[in-house]
Amino acid sequence: MSLLNMLNRAVGKYIPDKLYICLLYYKNFHIFPDLRRPVTYTEKCQWLKLNNRISSYSSIADKVEVKKYISNIVGEKYTIPTLGIYDSFESIDFDELPDQFVIKCTHDSGGIRICKDKKRFDREEAERFFYRRLKHNYFYDSREYPYKNVLARLLIEPFYTNKSVGELRDYKFLTFDGIPRIMYVASGRFKHGEQVCFDFYDMEFRHLELKNEGFPNAVTPVAKPRYFDEMKEIATKLSKGFPTIRVDFYETDDCLYVGELTFFHEGGMVPFEPSEWDKVLGDWITVI
Repeated sequence: MSLLNMLNRAVGKYIPDKLYICLLYYKNFHIFPDLRRPVTYTEKCQWLKLNNRISSYSSIADKVEVKKYISNIVGEKYTIPTLGIYDSFESIDFDELPDQFVIKCTHDSGGIRICKDKKRFDREEAERFFYRRLKHNYFYDSREYPYKNVLARLLIEPFYTNKSVGELRDYKFLTFDGIPRIMYVASGRFKHGEQVCFDFYDMEFRHLELKNEGFPNAVTPVAKPRYFDEMKEIATKLSKGFPTIRVDFYETDDCLYVGELTFFHEGGMVPFEPSEWDKVLGDWITVI
């Protein structure tokens, strides 16, 4: 953990948002963001964090409440079924759960544990993990305002996979003013010991020479998802009215689900490679 992260965990709520954002941005990009006249995608994300603070965004960031939004716009069939919602790990009745399931925090990113065999599931480790996650306000990690007032709970959903590709991949569409422009496939996320890979594509599913720092391309070429055109249509409908938002999908062998909506791709804190893409994506966001 970096010195800045340690400081944030200790006294984060006392560090002004603008100062913290500038310091974190400098740590990752080695320059300070221009917050007066932002140009790049990552700069504009920081501007939006400070200046586009709309209270209703919290219901979009909440992994439980966003299902209502998805259902109202495109239909309930695109929401992942809910097996349970709990205020604490201790209140979960595991006897009522199937042999395989997924536990997620409703208020953050990365707060997840997957159970593929209930008899082998390490409940003690999961309890320690979620105890820490439920105590932490994810807003303070990079000042993404939509997370600030989300109620910290645990959401349990079915465990899915896609046998045709050997895993459940994430298909993530970056949209701008209601228009999906590019997307990427996140593969290897749930395979033990494997590197998570990002492969970016345009809306014709042509591979782009674009990466996020720290996320290589997959060794094996990624096949076009079965529901690609439907994903584009749904992403268009769900993203209307937002300067930028990322719409995430899961594709099982026979179903398409919206996983979540994310206001800031990687918090706007991970460099693009080559860096010129930061300006390309930035041109698609109108902030001033």
